[in-house]
Amino acid sequence: MSTTVAAIALLAATGLGRAEGQLNIYNWGNYTNPEVIKKFEDKYKVKVTVTDYDSNETALAKARQGGSGFDIVVPSQTHLPIWINEGLLLETNPGGMENFKNVASEWANPEFDPGRKYSVPWAWGTVGVVVDTEAYKGDINSWKIIFETPEELKGKVNVVPEMKDVVTAAVRYVGGEQCTTDKEVLKKARDLLVAAKPNWVAMEYGAVDKMKAGDFKASSTWNGAGLRIRLERPEVHFGYPKEGFTYWSDNVVVLKDAANVENAKLFQNFIMDPEVAAGLSAFHRYANGIAGSEKFMPDDMKDAPEIVIPEASKAHGTMALMCSPEADALYTRIWTDLQK
Repeated sequence: MSTTVAAIALLAATGLGRAEGQLNIYNWGNYTNPEVIKKFEDKYKVKVTVTDYDSNETALAKARQGGSGFDIVVPSQTHLPIWINEGLLLETNPGGMENFKNVASEWANPEFDPGRKYSVPWAWGTVGVVVDTEAYKGDINSWKIIFETPEELKGKVNVVPEMKDVVTAAVRYVGGEQCTTDKEVLKKARDLLVAAKPNWVAMEYGAVDKMKAGDFKASSTWNGAGLRIRLERPEVHFGYPKEGFTYWSDNVVVLKDAANVENAKLFQNFIMDPEVAAGLSAFHRYANGIAGSEKFMPDDMKDAPEIVIPEASKAHGTMALMCSPEADALYTRIWTDLQK
């Protein structure tokens, strides 16, 4: 079968239209492999534009305004139900697409998008800490580094300012469960955070570059960021806090007011191909939720301790949850106090 005929057959099988024109992607910064984008552009003759955002809240606020000009966005699982419930997304039915057969079973029917009516997997990972082990010789598998900072790290710690990650970590550190509405537990978490902040040098997303440069000696962050840092600074290691850490996932969805719907659907199907998913992982340095992608992954990811969670740490991890409106409001109050 010729390449052209094969492409037509694929389009027919997926129910997607002929590709041409544009696709506008709104994604987290430093998260989209330009080589994969070029492959998509070349294959479907689509011009892709990628615009970055820095948080789930930023992306959601932009979409709520309407008329963003974006077709695709990549929200985390803790926020995806909000997008769905507010009618911000198009039901593209990825579960019926040709490449959906490649989605790993544990990601095929998630609670945050039952039946995968809206979303396809982009990446998944964990929230923990990175530590320069030349600067600190103690246990790195603890939130103590962030919340009761050891003397040798004071003034050298960064906190990535993702509200739910930070507040949930504090709640777990004081013995509570994520999404709790227990006022006593939340007061302990709030007091812990406020007391800890003077020991931090920054609250910013630039942990990777500044850890590489030695400007930060520790930071809360995500595991893929930890891998990026260690590959250039072998003395920097990623810790899985024994008080509890969370798993998260980011997912590709299509906005309700997207101008390039068919191209957006094509992109959803495209990234469920194992080799394409591995190409994305090779750049953003996270696992991807696509079965069969393992054999295409870079060698330095196949047994990386940031990606392959050590057996001793697995029991401490739980999936990130979407909190109730009450819990969200309480978390936001704590976060507001922390910004003062």
